[in-house]
Amino acid sequence: MNHTAEVFQPLQDDDPRAVGGYRLAARLGAGGMGRVYLSHTQGGRPVAIKVVRSELADDPAFRRRFGREIKSARQVKGAYTAELIDADADGTPPWLATLYVPGPALSDVVARSGPLPAPAVLWLMAGVAEALQVIHGAGIVHRDLKPSNVLLASDGPRVIDFGISVAADSTAHTATGAAIGTPQFMAPEQAAGGDVTAATDIFSLGQTAAFAALGEPLYGDGPAVSVLYRIVHSEPDLSGLPEQLRALIARCMAADPGDRATAAEVLEWCRRELGRDAEAGAGPAVWQEVAGPEVTVPPPAPVPQPAPTAVHTGPWTAPHPMAAPHSMAAPQGPATAQWPGAAPWPGAAQWPAGPYGPTAPQRPAGPEERKRRRRRVALIAAAALAAGGIVITAAWTVLDAAWDAARDRTRDTAASASGTPGAGKGGSSAPGDTASGDAASGSAATEGAGSAGASEADPSATSGSVADGSAAGTKTPRAHSYNAMSVDADTSISLADGELREDRKGDIRFDCEDVGCALESDTSVFTMMFGGPGAGYEECALMTAGQKSRRLPLAAASAGMEICVRHRNGDIALLVVQTKSTALPDLAFLRSDVTVWHAEKD
Repeated sequence: MNHTAEVFQPLQDDDPRAVGGYRLAARLGAGGMGRVYLSHTQGGRPVAIKVVRSELADDPAFRRRFGREIKSARQVKGAYTAELIDADADGTPPWLATLYVPGPALSDVVARSGPLPAPAVLWLMAGVAEALQVIHGAGIVHRDLKPSNVLLASDGPRVIDFGISVAADSTAHTATGAAIGTPQFMAPEQAAGGDVTAATDIFSLGQTAAFAALGEPLYGDGPAVSVLYRIVHSEPDLSGLPEQLRALIARCMAADPGDRATAAEVLEWCRRELGRDAEAGAGPAVWQEVAGPEVTVPPPAPVPQPAPTAVHTGPWTAPHPMAAPHSMAAPQGPATAQWPGAAPWPGAAQWPAGPYGPTAPQRPAGPEERKRRRRRVALIAAAALAAGGIVITAAWTVLDAAWDAARDRTRDTAASASGTPGAGKGGSSAPGDTASGDAASGSAATEGAGSAGASEADPSATSGSVADGSAAGTKTPRAHSYNAMSVDADTSISLADGELREDRKGDIRFDCEDVGCALESDTSVFTMMFGGPGAGYEECALMTAGQKSRRLPLAAASAGMEICVRHRNGDIALLVVQTKSTALPDLAFLRSDVTVWHAEKD
């Protein structure tokens, strides 16, 4: 598995696009702890980003242990380890970054090419033993040393994932489908729930070396319980190993931890067996033959381009004091688009980093912006007048880019419509007018001219554009809000009436039976919004158009995240996550605020 297309998988819909300021370029794999992605430092060096599973991240005890192990792992800087360079145990979700190793895992090499020759196994054991010396010197026990955690670079093996298994060891029962530690490569004391020490890793080193020489686990495959029973109660059968390896592997796999070789003794034993090859430094030639040609690492992920229009017509919510406006994208240039993690605008480094990079300062308001702000103020005045039964304007949606050309025509149209009274459901006057008192919908705006009767329609502050590309002027449906709706394995949400049903027959269901928790539906499709808060009808309609996925994994969801939903009848909904609890699947739930825009007129 050393071909680029096999090693680097494209990001899926449920993968985040950035973690801790690192833009993700590809997916590298997944395991019991979480998913692993390729990213790059600001200087362009490839790194592997491991994102912890939400089921583990929901456990405060895990976060505390994870934080302690991260501090210890920072001290590990060996030639045969993948160095930890960055991490955040308090992140949402927790994550860590290590230097990327351009080489396949030992498990993949054996699966592809079969067992390694005895000299290559000795070089392998020497490199891993040297890595364990550094890891144990930092006070860390790996606990999950196995072929998939040994990467084969062109200059030797690299041990990865040290220092994080201990954080999850006592949390393993909370992770659906996750097992910390692999049965085929556990030591007897670990399998029996006893004390885990540096000698435990030596036993796993012996098993890993035997796997490399045999092409299969020494204790066989099968149910985990059966494998663990054999490890605890039987002696390993080393008869199939090359004679040159038997004595060393037998010493590593002694039943009594006190009888096992130390990492230093393993290293010295390997050097003695390799003889002149070790003195001549023949290792690189061996590794280049075993690992094969290096893969071509994909370039850094490009910086997202700004949206074609800055019009935002969804329900208005107060932004975080330091957060960038939802519709504002960072300015682009050659320097900012080159590497992920680089400051996307001048002076960005001095601003606090958000979950997807630095947050932007508010831009100075120019003349057009000041005009728009006055119009937004007029929106509030219009809503107050509408609440008193006085509706004096109609609204039109016009793109900013076409405003100058269409301004005169729009003013004439608005002026002619503003004097046309009408009575509709909920007190709306004409098809372009807002519902009574619904100032937050952004459906209409007025600009006072000294009296209630002298006003001007503001095209830039109105709504009406829909996801399927229908022409400007289409009326945004009235929003219906339902706060703090909590859905679990026994309930569901009905979009037609915002009802929380006591069964699973509604439009939106919550499921934790498979690996990880997710939202599911028989009637609707989902998409998760990234880039900041503030999505509304138009954004959700646009992002769900053409969407086919009726299952949305919640691994990347956290408080404040927004999820857009499209019902097959055209209804659009927005879920804003308030609380996600998935640590205990039987008690898991998702609480969110729900806004629904029905396709038909109210």
